[in-house]
Amino acid sequence: MVYLEGIGAGKTTFFNCLNEDLEIDSGEFYIEENEDKRKIEAEDVGYVLSTPTVPEFLTGRELLKFFIDINKDKIKDLKTIDEYFDFMKIEKEDRDKLLKDYSHGMKNKMQMLVNIIANPNVLLLDEPLTSFDVVVAEEMKQMLKDIKREHITIFSTHIMELALDLCDEIVILNKGLLEKVDMNSIDKEDTKERIILALKEEENV
Repeated sequence: MVYLEGIGAGKTTFFNCLNEDLEIDSGEFYIEENEDKRKIEAEDVGYVLSTPTVPEFLTGRELLKFFIDINKDKIKDLKTIDEYFDFMKIEKEDRDKLLKDYSHGMKNKMQMLVNIIANPNVLLLDEPLTSFDVVVAEEMKQMLKDIKREHITIFSTHIMELALDLCDEIVILNKGLLEKVDMNSIDKEDTKERIILALKEEENV
């Protein structure tokens, strides 16, 4: 699923409520499993921020070791640290560098990798590809396609082509309301124009 939104549409508020960073006034979030509903818990949710936050005094390897050590009883199909680095295509010469010396895109990779290791039921991705160059962005797109079968992935982007390429369902968050887009008509010009118009209206509010 993907959220296409304009400035001030409420996407960040929605993400923060789902991640329990903000208290909701009403309603609830739940997961439906085998026709049974249960309330979403904090451990169900992983959140990849558009601006990555990492402990810059650690190396990439130290961060992964620390995260794995405190979560090893919860991690399914535990791999070695270097296998995780290989999966995220982080070069060997970068693995023992301090995170403060990582580029913005590399920090984003580490943030995403930690969330993938945690294997949450719900993965929130806030503009996760904007900091990558073209080659790395393509690698990350393929990785997201590979893992989306294992998670409920809510992907926020302003780039319509990216949404069409990655997502099975598309909704527009416009003026605080969600509108589902008919995927059968998504390639039609009038549908694309309607999405663009909705985003422009939101930005002008």
